[in-house]
Amino acid sequence: MKHYLPARSTATDAYALEVTPEAAGWDYSALRILQLGAGGSATFETGEFEILVLPLSGSCTVSCDGRAFGLDGRADVFSQVSDFAYVPRDASVTVTGRGRFALPGARCDNRLTARYGPAADVPVELRGAGRASRQVNNFCTPEAFEADRLIACEVLTPEGNWSSYPPHKHDEDRPGESVLEEIYYFEVAGGGMGYQRVYGTADRPIDVLAEVRTGDVVLIPHGWHGPSMAVPGYDLYYLNVMAGPSAERAWRICDDPAHAWVREGWADQDMDPRLPRGTAPGTARGTARVGGP
Repeated sequence: MKHYLPARSTATDAYALEVTPEAAGWDYSALRILQLGAGGSATFETGEFEILVLPLSGSCTVSCDGRAFGLDGRADVFSQVSDFAYVPRDASVTVTGRGRFALPGARCDNRLTARYGPAADVPVELRGAGRASRQVNNFCTPEAFEADRLIACEVLTPEGNWSSYPPHKHDEDRPGESVLEEIYYFEVAGGGMGYQRVYGTADRPIDVLAEVRTGDVVLIPHGWHGPSMAVPGYDLYYLNVMAGPSAERAWRICDDPAHAWVREGWADQDMDPRLPRGTAPGTARGTARVGGP
């Protein structure tokens, strides 16, 4: 199984990127990237999946279940937090507009209502400190937005910083941890590069150290993941898409005990003054939390 997927290596006639559970070798998490030119339109069926329409660049109108949601979108992922639309399973969806749109999805059981997610309602958290400072846009996390299985967020890492650190995992069903299949989709400012590390255990090995550029994907079926490294000169963005088998939609992680100690040093460090970035007027802002990207 390939865990690093270069940009356009999974492209189809309809999508610039398509990761299905079957292709990833798991059961729930999925991601497609839809690219539309001026006056463009695309219609798709959601089938067994609940799906978000998240502008990466540009704007669009999303039509589903007799409703239409106008998404203002954004110039690019580094410019601001975006609004988005949620569309349920067993629906026909039409996206009309111009730009690039992420379609994170999860195979699910229950059909919820199609809804609009305003950018101003997206909780923005600043995590870590010093060179481990990063910003997390929690647009579809369990506490922020209702879904059946899907969990998704965006992470902005200023150039020279590390995120998804200390390395953590979520591949066991036990107190304090939940099982989640995860997709990392990357964009890098200015045509640069970043790096992503994933490693496992003797019982469940996985070994990834990938140079990532805009459009690249790393699949994480299990194992410790992190750090995500933004090299000097190039800001790093990634979209996290997660879903799993648990009855409870929960995002619980476990730090690698060999590196968890680094959190102790954050108490004496300031948050990177370059953050927050691109928050919409009225956007909620949180403080650093334990765990996560």
